[in-house]
Amino acid sequence: MKKLLFLFDTDPVPSVFDTVVGYDGGADHITGYGNVTPETVGALVDGTIYTRGGSEKKSTAIFVGGGNMAAGEAVLEAVKKRFFGPFRVSTMLDSNGSNTTAAAGVALVAKAAGSLEGKKAIVLAGTGPVGMRSAALLAKEGAQVTVAGRSLDKAQAAADAINKRFNVKVAAVETPDAGSRARAVKGQNIVFSAGAIGLELLPEDAWKDEASIEFVADYNAQPPLGFGGIEAMDKGKERHGKRSFGALGIGGLKLKLHRACVGQLFDNTEQVLDAEEIYALAKKMA
Repeated sequence: MKKLLFLFDTDPVPSVFDTVVGYDGGADHITGYGNVTPETVGALVDGTIYTRGGSEKKSTAIFVGGGNMAAGEAVLEAVKKRFFGPFRVSTMLDSNGSNTTAAAGVALVAKAAGSLEGKKAIVLAGTGPVGMRSAALLAKEGAQVTVAGRSLDKAQAAADAINKRFNVKVAAVETPDAGSRARAVKGQNIVFSAGAIGLELLPEDAWKDEASIEFVADYNAQPPLGFGGIEAMDKGKERHGKRSFGALGIGGLKLKLHRACVGQLFDNTEQVLDAEEIYALAKKMA
């Protein structure tokens, strides 16, 4: 029985990245659909749940992707509502790669720290999907987390969304410029950078002498990196008495995790892999 993976992508064109990793994760055949919405997904789900029976059904799985996490979450909810009784297949949500990327980054820092309980953590440019997922997972580990954004309204909206979805207490801070970001990291133990490509959020001078900082982790692999003074390949490298993690250092685990999650989908029909489930696997693999 061939393992079939169906990509339900909220963007116009299904992701090439997700397709490649899906094959590397063990799918025998992948079919992608673009512009998938909660209103249009029903017929696609029906095709996955009514065509195979018994143990054969576990060889069909769904991957919800696209560049917009809110849109992906809405599609995932619509998918789950279509399931009933034995008429279900395993499903994974990883819009914009945010679940697997954030899970890998936080898992690596958590392993290096031993415990994140009570640590003060800030996620710079944390209002996007990767930043928000990172903040949520840090908070679930017991850290005192702040999401930083260019405007307080946007940062607060992100914090509110995180708190509602994950039942945590994440704070918000406005950091519209380099000076405000440098001030925001003072007293923090963990600093994540989740900014856009080509934007240095924190120069080396702003973090290297800050005694409280123990870990810096950056998701941007394309120069200039989010943190000055680190390298993309850093994976726990000591710099100025802190442990640094670069995007490629994190990315190795992210890709392994993504593949492992896809492979796991075909174990049975009962799984829904969202942030919490993906992070649990990341901690085992870190």
